[in-house]
Amino acid sequence: MNARVWFTGRLSDASGGDIWARKNLWVCLFLLASGWGTAALAQGFAGLGTAEDGYEQVRPGDFDFPADHGSHPGFRIEWWYITANLTGADGTPYGIQWTLFRSAMAPGAGPGSGWDSAQAWMGHAALTGAGEHFVAERLARGGTGQAGVSQDQGFAAWIDDWAMAGDDINNVNLRAQGTDFAYDLDLAAQGPLVFQGIGGYSVKSASGQASRYYSQPFYAVSGTLSLPGGPVVVTGQAWLDREWSSQLLDADQSGWDWVSLHFDTGEKLMGFTLRDDGAGFTSATWIAEGGTPTPYGDGALRLTPLERHRVAGRDVPVVWRVELPERDLDVTITPLNPDAWMETSVPYWEGPMIIEGSHTGRGYLEMTGYD
Repeated sequence: MNARVWFTGRLSDASGGDIWARKNLWVCLFLLASGWGTAALAQGFAGLGTAEDGYEQVRPGDFDFPADHGSHPGFRIEWWYITANLTGADGTPYGIQWTLFRSAMAPGAGPGSGWDSAQAWMGHAALTGAGEHFVAERLARGGTGQAGVSQDQGFAAWIDDWAMAGDDINNVNLRAQGTDFAYDLDLAAQGPLVFQGIGGYSVKSASGQASRYYSQPFYAVSGTLSLPGGPVVVTGQAWLDREWSSQLLDADQSGWDWVSLHFDTGEKLMGFTLRDDGAGFTSATWIAEGGTPTPYGDGALRLTPLERHRVAGRDVPVVWRVELPERDLDVTITPLNPDAWMETSVPYWEGPMIIEGSHTGRGYLEMTGYD
């Protein structure tokens, strides 16, 4: 496919001014200090399998809302992550991604203030069509007002002029922009929050690594995409994932293959395989049309790569068979654009998918650790 890819990486000070001369140094400091370094420096994909004392550890238990919609600075890593499958008025499909990452650069680091803050922030945004894929990245230091999450007046998560904000997390406006693209979308939840794993305690390995993990997979979306050819009015559905941990992976886990699938029946599926030297570790949640989740532990879900595609110098599996026999699910997911490579500081593949087989619909696939 003759897909086009645009990328912009931008650093801004609190007033929005560019700091291009410091970009390479800041990227290195962010990756190393937050543990998102190379395999030579840390274990597991992006250092997420490296154990380090002093950080808070996840435990099973109840969530505390609305507080848990906000940040958890005592934990090493967390994110606010949205994907959306969208359709233009003429039926053209699109997908967007918006993610805000927070990373504590030292154990015991509180929110801090000014440049003394030991919290680092990173934002990713993407817009994908059948023949184009746009990517942008932002980096920030906590404590300066450049990035953060606040619930003082409604809900707001932001980095520079990118924001997810509204009266509460169930009704937000989502916006981001980069070179040659932007989006401005309204998201309204049509169903409940969904707790992943057992009550929101999501186990990632046989050794017991875990995260706190919940989703809002029931957003209805309306708004506008800005493309080189002009604005496009879209509608669709979106999925929010909220997750935090201090050691997300086991040391031998090299990355993950993760899906969020919206079926035309109204049901949904979250599932992933964490790859290691053996069979890998799987987890899944079947979500009923009304929002009731049914969790499935290791071995219930099968994700089988069917076709690979050469992108960014890598052979990446972009067509997959997804099976959950206990739900009579047997589908093939195919990318809208196989060139949906995220050329960011920590690169990965992510893009919208088309679902065919025992069920039909649309969804998203994210794959990390394909060096």
